[in-house]
Amino acid sequence: MKIVVTGAMGHIGSYLIRKLGDQFPKSEIVMIDNLMTQRFPSLFNLPKEVNYSFIEGDITQLDLNSIFKGAGVVIHLAAITDAAASFGNAEEVENNNYISTVKVANACLETNSALIAISSTSVYGTQELEVDENCTENELQPQSPYAKIKIKEEEYVAKLHFNKGLKSIHCRFGTIYGVSPGMRFHTVVNKFCWQSIMGEPISVWKTAYNQYRPYLDLVDASSAIIFIIKNDLFDGRIYNVLTENLRVCDLVETLKGYIPDLKIDYVDSRIMNQLSYKVLNERFKSKGFVSSGSLKRGIGEIIDLLKNSNSI
Repeated sequence: MKIVVTGAMGHIGSYLIRKLGDQFPKSEIVMIDNLMTQRFPSLFNLPKEVNYSFIEGDITQLDLNSIFKGAGVVIHLAAITDAAASFGNAEEVENNNYISTVKVANACLETNSALIAISSTSVYGTQELEVDENCTENELQPQSPYAKIKIKEEEYVAKLHFNKGLKSIHCRFGTIYGVSPGMRFHTVVNKFCWQSIMGEPISVWKTAYNQYRPYLDLVDASSAIIFIIKNDLFDGRIYNVLTENLRVCDLVETLKGYIPDLKIDYVDSRIMNQLSYKVLNERFKSKGFVSSGSLKRGIGEIIDLLKNSNSI
């Protein structure tokens, strides 16, 4: 099987390409990344039993039809992913994220490749206590330009699926945490771990301390994508994918188990002023997916990775 991964050097991609190699050892895995963040170590020590190839380039500029030719699956991870920062670069996010998704989706349609597109549970900005994939557009109420653009991407892919026959699925991922060769520290769990190890107070949004939000262990993110491929789950629907709904206070208490003298700095944020809500993932679980991720394990692995950097 030929599998193409865009954004392959990123936090999720750098972990996923190794798991794909483990699960599909006879496959050809084509990795695309523009290396804007220069995460070259993501390419180191890949499984030797797999035929890997790397293409450096901008998705919007590459000849995707020739790259995707013969691919069974395309996993589209390439994106600018910082929702909070998108208030200051909304035009850049749209030009990058939406345009690249449009191009990837059309190339998949042309080459008859199945598409796994990644969205985000940040599209939920509702006042409801529980939300699922059946929310209407009016009920979603996305709070950032990044989230609004994700909805636009979902709509475009769905239109190609139901009107043109694109084989696709869209996954709304919870906030990612965990260790990978290309890991970043801008999402809350990883960021908290970094701040605590550096002896800095963790930055907690004032309104968020007791609010529920969906989180996704990198282990479950990868397993979900592999589950979709193995079960040929390309029905054009949206699926929430998460490990569990947690409050910031849950993250803090788990972190205190590793850093007992943890310091907290309460700050304001323009995108965390809505009520608490839980994201339901019954649709995906009904297909047989079982999560195995764990916040305690995830935080423990990150702390173990960093603790020698500051005499912890």
